[in-house]
Amino acid sequence: MGTVVQLKNQINNSYFQLKNSVEDKLILVEEKIKSKLSSDVELVQKMTSYHLGTGGKKLRALLTLGSAKMCGYSKGTRDINLAACVELIHSATLMHDDVIDNGSLRRGKKTLNKIWDNHSSVLIGDYLLSRCFEMMVEDGNLEVLKLLSSTSSKIAQGEILQLQHQGEVDMLEETYLKIISAKTAELFAAATKVGAILSNMKNKEKEALEFYGRNLGLTFQIADDTLDYNSELKLFGKKIGQDFYEGKITLPIILLFQKANIQEKKFLKDIFLKDNRSENDLDYSLSLIKKYDVIKACYQKAEHYINLASNALSLFKDSEEKNILENLTSFSLERNF
Repeated sequence: MGTVVQLKNQINNSYFQLKNSVEDKLILVEEKIKSKLSSDVELVQKMTSYHLGTGGKKLRALLTLGSAKMCGYSKGTRDINLAACVELIHSATLMHDDVIDNGSLRRGKKTLNKIWDNHSSVLIGDYLLSRCFEMMVEDGNLEVLKLLSSTSSKIAQGEILQLQHQGEVDMLEETYLKIISAKTAELFAAATKVGAILSNMKNKEKEALEFYGRNLGLTFQIADDTLDYNSELKLFGKKIGQDFYEGKITLPIILLFQKANIQEKKFLKDIFLKDNRSENDLDYSLSLIKKYDVIKACYQKAEHYINLASNALSLFKDSEEKNILENLTSFSLERNF
């Protein structure tokens, strides 16, 4: 795979094609979220307004809308409400993430916890989740309620699993995959499965879309983790090496540790045991990543999940939406934003 800067335009086009195909509904999703987050409490209103102003790809909401459209859902607004639910779960986890990681920048802007404080950010995240659960109950579908509440639980467990293995450069790939499956892929899987549930599809189709979403999510997170060692702030929206400075063990570091010699392994262990890592530490780690061609190895791992995701859609009849969702697998790996 080429570097982020060398991307072809058509790869990113799949994201914009999906956005364009459901744009009218996406506008309603954004309006729904804004109205749901409205509050008489001044600080709540300020913080949620700031959060909404930071933008974001709304990819999970788009997946719900796109999956529902591919499955033939056309009448009603349940897809709009549930796409908003999925997006609120994602936003809440980001707020909690930034507190745990002491993050200072997201989407190129200061995080809520940096402008206000950790206490307020945690509570705003909780506020988003509570609003989301209100909307899920209003929808009235027990299968959706069970799916999204279970997904929220798995995301929290993924966060705890990551904390449990903080700083372990000899982490097993299997453990890493469990973490990103829970933290990221579960919500992708739920987003796409919701589209099939809304359309009253058979279990086979529901499972296929869930499988598609999960593998798309794994690809997306592997790409995200790889970009942290292979990008620039202006393209990525977060500081290069952010995961490194936070002491997060992700796939590039796991694969590097596997390939490194004894002396390099000792260096990696030592720097991830430190409370703070320096710019020199990052530069040396990046030189090792280049030496062992780790970026390419990460993309090769991700390609496996791309193929699984793409093949999962084979039982659906050909349509514009199916084609877009298939192409989205490449976007998730080779995107530049």
